[in-house]
Amino acid sequence: MDYYNNFTLLTLEGYVELQKYRYLYFILAFLAYILIVCFNVVVISIIFTNKQLHEPMYIFIAALLGNALFGATAFYPRLMNDLLSERQIVSYPACMFQAFCIYTYGASEFTLLSAMAYDRYVSICKPLQYGTLVKIHTVKKLLFFSWFLPCCQNSVAMLLTSQLQLCKFILNRIYCDNYSIVKLSCGDTHVNYIYGLCGLVITVLPPVTFIVYSYIRILSVCLQNSKDFRRKALHTCIPHIFIFINFSVNSCFEIINNRLQGNIPHIICMIMSAEYLFIPPLFNPIIYGLKLQEILKRIKRLFFVKRKHKFIFSVRV
Repeated sequence: MDYYNNFTLLTLEGYVELQKYRYLYFILAFLAYILIVCFNVVVISIIFTNKQLHEPMYIFIAALLGNALFGATAFYPRLMNDLLSERQIVSYPACMFQAFCIYTYGASEFTLLSAMAYDRYVSICKPLQYGTLVKIHTVKKLLFFSWFLPCCQNSVAMLLTSQLQLCKFILNRIYCDNYSIVKLSCGDTHVNYIYGLCGLVITVLPPVTFIVYSYIRILSVCLQNSKDFRRKALHTCIPHIFIFINFSVNSCFEIINNRLQGNIPHIICMIMSAEYLFIPPLFNPIIYGLKLQEILKRIKRLFFVKRKHKFIFSVRV
């Protein structure tokens, strides 16, 4: 990274419109982050401490929730710090690091969702081959590439950005993103934009295409089978479909908002552009915890059995 840029300070101007109610926003952000950590850690712990749940589907769920924790941690602590600060200033290296983490989280979310779609596709469309096609070492490879490829892609993007000389130092955002940092440069940024566009297409298009294809095949198989088969298939697929649609819509808004800069009020743009960091990390563990019976059963056992034991103990005393 350029020596000059190492000592550059950037201002996050997106907080100007949040200053009036910043303490309220801080409390909401703090509560949201605590809930995100608690919900995700509980479900991940349940999956990893119960051998009956050491199956590909649940391992993918744990990986998805772990990725949500990673993305939330890259966003919320900085958000809370800035809400309480008089000046929202971030060093250039810290801004680049946050952008790298958030972009890696987003790209990994799409690859993990496509890996989960593959698991559901094989389970429903090729059940007799499931044990052969979806082995533990296959799951490990899919998880490795789900994080490794986004890390490599975003490392190159950050390296290209770090070569740029900045001539502006105000980001009209509440968090750092690579596209906004590139726009601060007064030099030639064609390579950055071309690489960013190619990276975006590679990150989003193949996973989305594969997920849609998988569910078309799953729907086709379901229509050829009994009602009981369709009910069981939908029961395991609905959480994944809901999470995929929710994350895709929120991510698309962020992409479109970044590129097109429409006439939507600025504060609404800021909230919507960060929605993929607000909603999925908070609601994903709730969706899987309530929808999948094996996880829900163990959550009930974890909390309600302990409460029952405490009640019995208090009665005896």
